[in-house]
Amino acid sequence: MIKFPGFGQRNNEGPPDLDEVFRDLSKKINGLFGRSNQDKGGSPTNFELPVAFLLGIAALIWFATGFYIVQEGSVGVVQRFGKFVETTERGANWHLPYPIESVEIVNMEQVRRLEVGYRSDGEGTGSKTKQPKEALMLTEDENIIELQFAVQYKLKNAKDYLFNNRDTDKAVMSAAETAIREVVGKSKLDDLLQKGLADTSERMQVILDSYGTGVKITSVSLQSAQPPEQVQEAFEDVNRANQDYQRQINEGQAYANQVIPSAKGTASRLAAEAAGYQLRVENEAKGNASRFEQILTQYNKAPQVTRQRLYIDAQEQILSSTSKLLIDQKAGNNLIYLPLDKLMATTGGAAPAKESTSAVAPANEASSASSAEESDRSRDAFRSRDRETR
Repeated sequence: MIKFPGFGQRNNEGPPDLDEVFRDLSKKINGLFGRSNQDKGGSPTNFELPVAFLLGIAALIWFATGFYIVQEGSVGVVQRFGKFVETTERGANWHLPYPIESVEIVNMEQVRRLEVGYRSDGEGTGSKTKQPKEALMLTEDENIIELQFAVQYKLKNAKDYLFNNRDTDKAVMSAAETAIREVVGKSKLDDLLQKGLADTSERMQVILDSYGTGVKITSVSLQSAQPPEQVQEAFEDVNRANQDYQRQINEGQAYANQVIPSAKGTASRLAAEAAGYQLRVENEAKGNASRFEQILTQYNKAPQVTRQRLYIDAQEQILSSTSKLLIDQKAGNNLIYLPLDKLMATTGGAAPAKESTSAVAPANEASSASSAEESDRSRDAFRSRDRETR
């Protein structure tokens, strides 16, 4: 406790002199810095004891500032005069107080997002602002395409993240643009528009590891891939033409799939019919040849009989399919048998069942047996006369 002479005393002499008070205070301060009464052989004053106590409390507070807590998923990077010392894990830790050592807590599990080719408004409205300098890229077939994609990454090394980077987002963006421009430069425009962008995360990771950034790429998501706005209409016309072209090809293919099987089936059927006809004709020709050989054998044995038989068979075959009647009037028979039912059947007429009996010419009525005999005699007479003619 600091005591100033004159304070707290009231006498008849009046208030203490201010100059004297300041002089005493100056002496006490000088004694605190080594010029106390102890240097002159005196005893320490009451002013020196509280100052030592305050300095001890201040030292305890200063040492207490070295305690810190690392949360789950984070690490602490301890630096001594700006130089890396160690990395501490989660829990309570202590380092030499500032300004000797300092610690920086780094969140290793946080997923950081970087947008390339566009910027979101950040208000959740979904509106985007294009960045043409980042989005426009040149393809292998010398066309320009506008790509917008997002890169997500985490930290894998806190030391590299703090000491090897000035701007981590800028380093990741440069690596992303480099990798994607390399892939786009080796791809054609139609492939990019139809199939999308190939995975470039591994290529980005190789570039970032070569820089020692301590960053790990987790995903690369393509937001949009389209031609620039200046030529958007022309590209739409080209796409429509390609769609019409593909549609016509599909229609032609469908028609071919319908016609070709039908034609193949018809061709197969005709081939089968032709093979059947060929087989039938060959068999018929072979049968006729075999029959002719048999007849020839019989003819060589009995030429007259065979010739007669062939003639009779031919005449019978010819006359069986004609509606004309040959009547021998020289026989002098008045009774003629006319098979009207058979004649009508051969000419296409339908003879009634009741009228299917034979009609007899009016001369006299005879029995059916005698009519049959008379008809046989007429046929035999005709054949004999024909033989005599030959």
